Amino acid sequence: MSTQRPSIEVAVTLRRERIEGPMARWQPFRWVLADVALQQTGFGTEPRILYKNGSEECWLYGGLRVELFKDDAEGYYLNATTSAPCWFVLWRLVEGDAEGAGRAVPVAVSLSYHDAGRWLDAQETVEQLPAPRAVVEWMQDFIALHFVIEPKRRQRPESFKALTDRFGHPASVSTDKPARGGSQGGGQGGRG
Repeated sequence: MSTQRPSIEVAVTLRRERIEGPMARWQPFRWVLADVALQQTGFGTEPRILYKNGSEECWLYGGLRVELFKDDAEGYYLNATTSAPCWFVLWRLVEGDAEGAGRAVPVAVSLSYHDAGRWLDAQETVEQLPAPRAVVEWMQDFIALHFVIEPKRRQRPESFKALTDRFGHPASVSTDKPARGGSQGGGQGGRG
């Protein structure tokens, strides 16, 4: 029995571009996800700069693995059934350069909505780009094998649910009004 998961290797391109206008006072550059492509032999696995000039620089990171997990088939299904299925790329800023600015480095690439949601909940930087048709078809083949849509069940109305207290013990509701102020009527400033 094989335990190997379906996977592909990709390369991610991140671009640092100069910010123009008033925003440049606080942040002169920003990093953006430029491309996600299927890995090719010439890309290698070590990060390398593709170009750099006064207004921008572009880095290529090859050899990133995208795996499909059976228990995340719903996450792939949610991505595949949108109008624009996409790659989700988690990247972080690391190590400062001579100007004191860090370099963006991709940490993970996924096709799962659930992964992207978890990363965003953890306040990570996540960007997306459209996935090519061949990758979407590969993902759809995996979904067809491993994802079963659960039929929607009719939800029972709230009025039929058993009453419980905050500890989960059975509770009851009474329509009898309790007497106020005891038997002599003296506790609530009774009328004289």
